[in-house]
Amino acid sequence: MGVLDGRVALITGAGQGVGRGIARALAFEGASVALAGRTAQKVEDTAAQIRAEGGDAHAFTCDVIDPEQIEKLVGDVVERFGSLSILVNNAQTTVHGQLLDLAEQDYLRGMESGPLATWRLMRACHPHMQGNDGAIVNLGSAAGVRWNPTGYGGYAAAKEAIRVLTRTAACEWAADGIRVNAILPLATSPSLEHWERINPEEAREYIATIPLGRMGDTEKDIGPAVVFLCSDNSRYITGHSLPVDGGQVLMR
Repeated sequence: MGVLDGRVALITGAGQGVGRGIARALAFEGASVALAGRTAQKVEDTAAQIRAEGGDAHAFTCDVIDPEQIEKLVGDVVERFGSLSILVNNAQTTVHGQLLDLAEQDYLRGMESGPLATWRLMRACHPHMQGNDGAIVNLGSAAGVRWNPTGYGGYAAAKEAIRVLTRTAACEWAADGIRVNAILPLATSPSLEHWERINPEEAREYIATIPLGRMGDTEKDIGPAVVFLCSDNSRYITGHSLPVDGGQVLMR
């Protein structure tokens, strides 16, 4: 028996990294998981692995920048599983660069794949979650609350917008029985590994600021936090931003 037995969860960006780890953790706790991603092979491979381990998983191809694909995704998930009660907004195009060097199209892509897609997905899922113990977990980032976001301003702006949407939806949809929270994760992922390769000295300095002294594991460290926020164990928690980062960030 898992704490999410009978629940249906939709996770975007679920083919790799943090999204994949979250999907596996939710499935381990009994949720049927809908894995969405731009690259069909990645989400199909993840779904196959979960099914091989006894879980219930199905892959869906979706580019969250496209509003029509979002609407189709949510409809297909409900048709496939019969309901939808959990949404994890993980997909996000990473945008780096100092403000004077950042191309406008890159900045817009970060906003479209982040807060705009998050807003669209939450709205599309709302009617299915209403009165169904709905739980939404959006992904923020420590980049939005660090003392000096130099080089990460576009990404940080997108992630902070997601946190504002999280708090707003939590307040507006509480009467609908939908809880909405955010996490600020720090874990090994393809994008973070790429950052470590091109910025090795900065990466070493950053890791040294983590009190627990290591990067998180997507499934064993980040996944359980999302499971908690989606389960009845957190039924009195909404509108909260939870750092899951080994103690690196101090929220004020």
